[in-house]
Amino acid sequence: MPPKDAKSAQKKGGKLSKAEKEQLQKEEDERRQKEDEEARLLAEKEEQERLERERKEQEEHQKLELKDKDRREDELNELRHLVEENQTAVTKWETDSRAKAKWDRYMRCDGSPDPSVQQEINTFINLWCEDPEVQIKPILKECALALRLLEELEGMLRDEPEPADALRYQETLLSIQTLIQSKLDHSTEEILKVCVFLPGHSGPMLTQTLRRGTCRQWSRMTSSHCVCGPTLTRTQGTSQTFKGFQFEEVGLGFELPKQLAVSDVAVRILHTHYDHLSHLANLKSQNPSRMSLGLGTREEPLLEGATPVGECGETEGDGDRRGSTQQGGAEEEVQSVRGSEGRKSAVSVISMKEDGRSGQKQLEDAQQKLEENGSQIDTMLEGDDSGEGDSTPTPMDPVIDSYEGQVVDLQQYTPLGGVFYCDVFRLPPQSQQLNGWEMRELLDTGLQPFPYPTEQTQIQGSASMKLEDSGVLTSPPVGVTVTLPDSVLFLEDPQVARWDPEGQHWKTDCISETSYDQAERKISFKMDSFYAFTLLQDSYANMPFQSWELRPLGQDSALLTITAALTEVSITIKGSKCMLQSDQERGLNHILGQWMSPSELQKAMVSAGVNIFVNQYSDKYVSVNAKDPLIEHAVYEQMALLSSAFAFSWSQWNTQCGHERLVLQVCEHLDPVPVRDDSWCVYLLGARRSQRLRIKEHSEAFSPELDPGSEFHSTFLHMLRDGMSPAGQDRRSHHLFVDAVHRLLRATRPLTYS
Repeated sequence: MPPKDAKSAQKKGGKLSKAEKEQLQKEEDERRQKEDEEARLLAEKEEQERLERERKEQEEHQKLELKDKDRREDELNELRHLVEENQTAVTKWETDSRAKAKWDRYMRCDGSPDPSVQQEINTFINLWCEDPEVQIKPILKECALALRLLEELEGMLRDEPEPADALRYQETLLSIQTLIQSKLDHSTEEILKVCVFLPGHSGPMLTQTLRRGTCRQWSRMTSSHCVCGPTLTRTQGTSQTFKGFQFEEVGLGFELPKQLAVSDVAVRILHTHYDHLSHLANLKSQNPSRMSLGLGTREEPLLEGATPVGECGETEGDGDRRGSTQQGGAEEEVQSVRGSEGRKSAVSVISMKEDGRSGQKQLEDAQQKLEENGSQIDTMLEGDDSGEGDSTPTPMDPVIDSYEGQVVDLQQYTPLGGVFYCDVFRLPPQSQQLNGWEMRELLDTGLQPFPYPTEQTQIQGSASMKLEDSGVLTSPPVGVTVTLPDSVLFLEDPQVARWDPEGQHWKTDCISETSYDQAERKISFKMDSFYAFTLLQDSYANMPFQSWELRPLGQDSALLTITAALTEVSITIKGSKCMLQSDQERGLNHILGQWMSPSELQKAMVSAGVNIFVNQYSDKYVSVNAKDPLIEHAVYEQMALLSSAFAFSWSQWNTQCGHERLVLQVCEHLDPVPVRDDSWCVYLLGARRSQRLRIKEHSEAFSPELDPGSEFHSTFLHMLRDGMSPAGQDRRSHHLFVDAVHRLLRATRPLTYS
C-alpha cells in the first residue's frame, strides 16, 4: 500500500501492516538523519565562525600588544618626566617657602626668640627660668609663647633637618616642656599660699582660661581652717563637710573620699590641650631608627655651645626675703650630659626652688627622663649614620603590650582632647591678717604632693580620724566628671587611661565605674589615686571605608569624598590648600571651612577625632584589600595628574581582581556637578598594562575582557588620555594642586582601605 494510503488507513482507524510500519520507521530515520546533518553543518559553520572570530581577536590582540610594546618606552618616559617635573617644581616651591618663612621670622621683631637660633632660644629659656614671676595670669601668657615655640620646633623637625640640628631641636623641645610644667607647679603653690574667700562659693577657687592651645582650664579648690574647701568648711558660723565640686563653666568636677574631705589638702585639675606625655610612651615602646613620625610630634633637644638651662632656684636668704616681699631672685645650676661616641649634647635640667623649697625629686626625674631620651636619640642618629645615605625610613615596630595587658597601644588608640592633670597637694600655711600686717609661716618644703592612698598613716588636718582596729586606713577611690571638649568629636564612647609615671606609658588600670552620658557628653569614673588621665578613641574606628570618590570642580579644584565606617567626610582641594566639609558640626566647628595645607588638615582632623588617614601599622588593625604598594602609589600619582578633568570612584570589582591588579571607575567630568551613574567606565590597572573593561559596575560577574574599541596602554595616564576630549586636554593641572591631591590619596589609600 502506498504511504499515502497507509496514512489514510491509520487516520481511519485501520490497522497498519508490517510493511507499512517499516516504511514509516524508515521515513522517520531519514528525517532524523537529515536534521542531524543540518545541525552538524550548522555547528561546523558556527565553530568555523568562532575560530575565525578568535583568530581575528587574537590577531587584533597581538596588534594591540605590539602597538603597546612599541610605545611603552615612550609612555613610561613621558610619565616619568611629568612626575619629575612636578616634583622638582614642588621642591623648589617648598624651598622658597621655607626661606621666605625664615626671613619673615627674622623680620617679625616681636620679641619672641627664633627657636632655630641656638643663642636666642637658650637666652629665652634661661631668662624665663630665672624669672621670679609666679602669678598665674603672667605665667599662662608665657606658656602661650612657649607653646608657639614648640609648634615652630615641631615644624622644623617635620622638615627633616640634619641629624645634629634634629638632636638640638629635640633637646630644646623637651626642655621647654619641662619648664612649662615647672612654672605651672610654682604658680599652683603661690595660689595655695593666699586663699581668698569668694562669695557665693562653698570654698575658695580659681578658674583661669587661656585658649589657643595653652592651659584651657586651670581649676583649683583649696581648704584651710578659715575658708571653704575640700576640708571642714565654715560658712556663716556653721560647719559643713566639703566633698566635691562641679565646675560647670569648664566642664570639670570631682568627688573626694571622706579621708581627704576632712584634711588640709588642695586639689588641682589642670586641663591642657597639648599632650606632652604620649611621646614619652612612644620613645619607650618603639625602637626608632629614624625620628620620621609624619605629622606627629617628635621629641626634642637643647643646644650646644650656649649656656644650657640649669636648675633655677634661690638661696635660703633669698627665700626669706621673698617670703615677706613676694619678690626674689633665682640662681642657675647647669648639668651637662655628654652623648655617646664623644658627641656633646648640653641637656637642660630644670628645677625651680622658691621660698627655700626643695625641688630635688623633680630635678632627678627630669634628668633621668632627659638621659633616657638622649640615649634613644643617639641610637637614632647612629641608625642614620649606618644607613649610608638611604633616606627611606626604617619601619618602627608597633607598640605591643607584651609586659602588661593594661598598657595602652598608642598605635591602636589615640589620646584626644589633651591631658587632664589631677593632683592633690598638702595645703601650705595660710597668711594671717593682724593689725594691718600680713603674716605667713615660711617653709622650705615647696609644693608637696599628698600621698593617697596611704596605709598605716594618720591624716592630720583640721579634723582627725581614728584608724580602724587593724591600723590600716581604707582608701576609697576619687570620683571625676569630665565634659568632653568642644574641639573633639568622639565617634564611639571614649575610654579613660591614666598616666603611669614610673613605666612612662598610659594604662587602663586603677580606673573603675566608668559611665558615659552621650546626650550631655559627660564621662564619669573613679580612680584609686590622683593621676594625669586622658580620653582615648580607636584610631581606626572609621576603617575600612565603605566607598570613595574624587571628582573635579574646575581647573585645579577637586572634591574628595570618603564614606567611612562611622561618618562621611568631604575635602575640597583648591590649589595647594584643602578644606574640610562635614554634616557633623559638633567637635569640628574650629576646623570646618578652614583652608589648610594637606599636612595641617591631616593633623587637625586626627586631633579632632576624625581619622581617615593610614600609617605603616594600619593594616595590623584593619581588614584591608591588600594591593601591591608600588602599583597603588603609581596609580595615585597618575590620578593626581588628571584630577582636574577626570572623576575617579570606588569599584566593587577591586576586591576580585587579585593582589597585583587594581579596578576603579573613571569618567571624564568637566562640570562641577555630581557624576551620573551611567557615565562611569571600569578600568583594570596592572604593573605593565592598563585597559578599559567591557563589564560595568552592576554586571553580574567580573571579567577582564577588553572593551571593544579600546586599546592597551602601559600607563594609566595614557590610557585615559587616549579618549580625552579637547576641552579636557586643555586642563593641565598646576604642580601644587597635583601635589595636594597626591598627598591626600597617599595619606588615605582608598584603593586598599575600602
